[in-house]
Amino acid sequence: MTSTENVDHGKSTLVEALTGKWPAVHSEELKRGITIRLGYADATFYKCPSCGTYLTFKKCPRCFADTKILRTVSFVDAPGHESLMATVLTGSALMDGAILVIAADEKCPLPQTREHLTTLEVVGVKNIVIVQNKIDLVTKKRAEKSYQEIKKFVEGTVAESSPIIPISAQQKINVEYLIEAIEDYIPTPKRDPEKNPKMLVARSFDINKPGSTPDKLVGGVIGGAIVQGKFKVGDRIEMRPGIRIGDKWKIITTEIVSMEKAGEKLEEAEAGGLLGVMTKLDPYFAKADGLVGNVIGLPEKLPPVRSQFKLRVKLLERAVGTEEMTEVRSLKPQEILMINIGTARSVGIVKSVRGSEAEIELKIPVCADKEDRVVISRQILGRWRLIGYGEIVD
Repeated sequence: MTSTENVDHGKSTLVEALTGKWPAVHSEELKRGITIRLGYADATFYKCPSCGTYLTFKKCPRCFADTKILRTVSFVDAPGHESLMATVLTGSALMDGAILVIAADEKCPLPQTREHLTTLEVVGVKNIVIVQNKIDLVTKKRAEKSYQEIKKFVEGTVAESSPIIPISAQQKINVEYLIEAIEDYIPTPKRDPEKNPKMLVARSFDINKPGSTPDKLVGGVIGGAIVQGKFKVGDRIEMRPGIRIGDKWKIITTEIVSMEKAGEKLEEAEAGGLLGVMTKLDPYFAKADGLVGNVIGLPEKLPPVRSQFKLRVKLLERAVGTEEMTEVRSLKPQEILMINIGTARSVGIVKSVRGSEAEIELKIPVCADKEDRVVISRQILGRWRLIGYGEIVD
């Protein structure tokens, strides 16, 4: 692949170094050299009991001992280009931790790097490992200077105490130390499997081949992450806000036919990792990510569908993602904003502002509960820029 965006190529190469495969994205995007949708891949981490090496193989290549499995993790590869922040925000909603990739051959921070770190702070991701990539392309002096730039950049941020791992993803240098850092700094969070199950939809597909006969057709496939509870094959499920029919949105119900995680078929799936779910839903509705932003749960057990809500807003001092670092002005009535909640995105119109609270009317409804975090972006110089976040109060 020839990339037109160094950061994007570097992240995808890193995922390939950790998982043994490129993050799954549409082939036409790979041909253009820039990913515009979320990529995803899984990896199983092992540790050699003899020499202590962290790796992704069942057999240690150094001492040939059998390794011990640690855990299987899922990677979400969000696009690096600063004009695609809506997709980055969607990916951040699924993360328990993050790998922040910074190229050693470029000055730090780039506008999109600053925006990505701010995104992690805004959506509440605190477990971060910093990767100083492409050390094979620079001199020792430049690598040391890059390290100091990174340290200065993360001062006073959520990533201030995060480890910085110098690697070459292309040459697979120091990948074992990256895996060790992930194990140490991004632990598997504790989750309650007894809560009402809830899954955020990040991708959806029609996997039927053109020309398939009716008896060979299968239902729509949904990809995403369970954030609480657990689902079983055969469960009757509900999707909110559902699909648009005319000028109205209709909640839809269907059934789980099968589930797959990290290449394995499951009869039951709990929170954690990326999950693929085959349903009995008409594949027409699932094609081309048509169900992204929906929340899946058991019937009548999900939060309400909202076409408007009141937010308690916290604005950033500066809009991130631009060299100018534009000062963030207060929200104004009739202003148009981009709203992200979980994997859902919508356009919101500010109806009223009173102090730190704003009432927002949505063009596309969302499934959300009180106290859910909402990410707010504003158009600045023709592009959506992250300006703050809020909490639903009503």
